[in-house]
Amino acid sequence: MSFLADEVQRFGYRQELSRQLRFRDLLAYGLVYMVPIAPMAIFGEVFATSGGMVVGAYAIGVVALIFTAHSYARMVQAFPLSGSVYTYVGRGIGAPVGFLAGWAILLDYVLVPVLLYLVAAVTMHSIVPVVPVWLWLLAFVGVNTAINSRGIRVTARFTRIMLGAELAVLGVFLGVGVWAIATGRGRWTWAPLYDSDTFTWSVVLAATSIAVLSFLGFDGISMLAEESKGGSRAIGRAMSAVLLLAGLLFIAQTWVAAILTPDPQALIAGGDPDGTAFYAAAEVAAAGPWLAVVCAVATALAWGLPDSMVAQVAVSRLLYAMARDRQMPAFLGTLSRRHAVPTNAIMLVSAISLVLGFYMSGRDDGIALLASLINFGALVAFGALHISVVVHYIVRTRSGNLLAHLLMPACGAAIIGLVIWHANVAAQRLGFVWLGLGVLVLIGLWVAGRRPRLPGAATPAPKHAEPVREGV
Repeated sequence: MSFLADEVQRFGYRQELSRQLRFRDLLAYGLVYMVPIAPMAIFGEVFATSGGMVVGAYAIGVVALIFTAHSYARMVQAFPLSGSVYTYVGRGIGAPVGFLAGWAILLDYVLVPVLLYLVAAVTMHSIVPVVPVWLWLLAFVGVNTAINSRGIRVTARFTRIMLGAELAVLGVFLGVGVWAIATGRGRWTWAPLYDSDTFTWSVVLAATSIAVLSFLGFDGISMLAEESKGGSRAIGRAMSAVLLLAGLLFIAQTWVAAILTPDPQALIAGGDPDGTAFYAAAEVAAAGPWLAVVCAVATALAWGLPDSMVAQVAVSRLLYAMARDRQMPAFLGTLSRRHAVPTNAIMLVSAISLVLGFYMSGRDDGIALLASLINFGALVAFGALHISVVVHYIVRTRSGNLLAHLLMPACGAAIIGLVIWHANVAAQRLGFVWLGLGVLVLIGLWVAGRRPRLPGAATPAPKHAEPVREGV
């Protein structure tokens, strides 16, 4: 493990976070963050926006983010540090640009737990009306904060247990759904993937900008670069594996649900304001309400506990990384001596989640607005990540590998740009307002004499070094 400690120290930091995560822990973390049953909550909205081509929207999402996973793997190999896009863009292009990329992804990471808690609380309130939304919010946040404060190992164990439960529910839905189609309650069709009568790129890309919400989380694995036993190689492998596996699960469940949707044209025309379209398909599959209830409860608990828990881990590590570079308040860079986790950052995220969750629960458009803003922040940061690969490898290190370091990130940036262009207009406006605030904060740091600088930024990762494979 000494090599990995030296790997961090090379960039001007001390190895403070505890390296306890094996490859299987990273895989479970990424899958839980993405939520294998994530499409159940937004299926109706993606179906309606895509004109029924929900599978096509998810398939394009997989392709787009395969390029993003590739760029993440290249940059974590060069800079095996926590901080995700903030670190990679800052060291690949420059610290000020890295700050803005971190600011953009912060919109994603800070709001993701809020969205997850809110969806879970609203769903559980609909199932158990006697318990108000605010109490469900308080319960979910309290449980997750307690577990995350106990250390990364405790979090990893809990997420593996919850992942097994989610996969079991998904397995039941797919089994019952395929049987229902085979016995005549649905008819096999390619229309969910491609419908020549309604297909346009603008329609499918607009739906993809919503479906991307289901994929967010694979990138959170990069936040654990300083807590992985396998170093940068394990991080890159885990990100690619999680993205491909989750993509297949998303496509399978949305295809079955699309075939079993009781009135697809009404769903396209009227949308899915109450978020029950997937559960209606589950009811058709089971010829009764039991499977719909199981899927609804599973989705609520998955979003409210393990998914929001790992989201809290990700944003706390981002705040920790920015704080130790003096680009966030210093108290956020403080670690618990006993558990080696950024406790102050965890507590701040919990407080923000509660305050915004209470506020958004009173808005009719709260969930839709949060989802749109999260997607916008993530996509902007992903675009900056692709550019950083080209700048670092082609411009700075004069790499001759044009496929890996130029063509693939260029394709990824182009696809991300198209998805952003076709995203929700309100999300575009609010997203650019957020970026504008980031520019003002950056100017304020400059004026205050805290110009963004990254320790050891000019030090490249050693080309000859191989990460250790312990625990992978």
